[in-house]
Amino acid sequence: MSSRSRYRWFVFAVFFAFMLLHQSDKLLIGPLTTPIMETFNIDEAKMGAVFTGALLVSAFLYPVWGYLYDRFARAKLLALASVIWGSTTWLSAIAPSYSSFIVSRASTGIDDSSYPGLYSLLADYFGPAIRGKVYGLLQLSQPLGYMLGLVAATLLSGLIGWRAIFYITGTLGLLLAVVIYFGVREAPRGRSEPELADLEQIGIYRFDKKVALGLFRKKSLLLLFAQGFVGVFPWNVITYWFFRYLETERYYSQDEILMTMVPTVMILAAGYFVGGMIGDFFFKRTSRGRVLVAMVAVLVGAILLTFTMNVPVQNQTLFMVMLMITALFIPFASPNVISTVYDITLPEVRSTALAIQYFIENAGAALAPLLAGLIAVRSSLHQAILIICVSAWVVCSLLFAVTAHLVPHDIQTLRQQLRERAQEERAAQAKSIAAS
Repeated sequence: MSSRSRYRWFVFAVFFAFMLLHQSDKLLIGPLTTPIMETFNIDEAKMGAVFTGALLVSAFLYPVWGYLYDRFARAKLLALASVIWGSTTWLSAIAPSYSSFIVSRASTGIDDSSYPGLYSLLADYFGPAIRGKVYGLLQLSQPLGYMLGLVAATLLSGLIGWRAIFYITGTLGLLLAVVIYFGVREAPRGRSEPELADLEQIGIYRFDKKVALGLFRKKSLLLLFAQGFVGVFPWNVITYWFFRYLETERYYSQDEILMTMVPTVMILAAGYFVGGMIGDFFFKRTSRGRVLVAMVAVLVGAILLTFTMNVPVQNQTLFMVMLMITALFIPFASPNVISTVYDITLPEVRSTALAIQYFIENAGAALAPLLAGLIAVRSSLHQAILIICVSAWVVCSLLFAVTAHLVPHDIQTLRQQLRERAQEERAAQAKSIAAS
């Protein structure tokens, strides 16, 4: 294995650790919902506002992070994001009242929108043929981070309290900032694209306003933006409310929750990689492959979740089996959506494109925890989870179907742009050699 190949896997490992611990910190609030509600004496609606506050801050800062990543060094900005993560988590831990907690928790959303640069930098280390698998493997960190948070919350909250847990995760963020700053090197934008792979040197490409505005003329990208608006509703509802649903409506003890969620999250984690791998497999056979995999997966997820949520409370075994089967399919779309965004956008605006995708996703879905809380107060968490998740996934499947029809044209356009860029680079290099 060449030194370059080994180094790209080192970068991947650092980013995996970043996402694993960051997701643990971000999602830890789900398992800690009940003790936090008890500390501040608040109901589901007020706790839903806490969730929504951080999601709104994150959503509105996505375009800012996207522009910065496409304009400046991505590795250094990721180190800054890690510093912000550690600092804002500490502020949440010391908050003395509900009002200060909701503000400090909202501030944690600043770094939650920092992922586009991470994915963009990895795209310059790994080519399009394997990006689905790489992103799927990277996204294992999200459910594993949730599981890590779940275990920490279950085992430690009664011993050291929820505030002390936040102190620990915040400190880890500060330590990772040092590793990223000194250990991760920037890569030339477009370095891994097949059309540019044989060039000794690649020109420096940075954010271009004209190119960025051109993103809104790509029909398949606009459809991905549209499905993103509703596609994250289920994730936010499940992430922030499912733990409490098991506690209060299925009457699970802490041990029963742990025994149910740990294997389920492990299966869900595998779903990211399996979904990315299947997407790569079909992408090599048809440019529609990734999107078709996403379309089928969300529809299957909606059907399976309906059966799962309607399993009788007394039948914990069947509920657990159905939950694990459902968990395998629901992450399939994620690595394929990211890969598709990069399949149709130029390297210098990829952070911006993914940031817009995430902005639209979170701007809509930021209301999901609050909406679920309001439905739960008037009905039940069972109804809130089922209504929001199933309706969102059905809409997503329809939008993916239309995207699959349109995406080949946008992929062909990008490949032609990269071929023209490679020709220009070769001509410029030949001219430089001749002049010398």
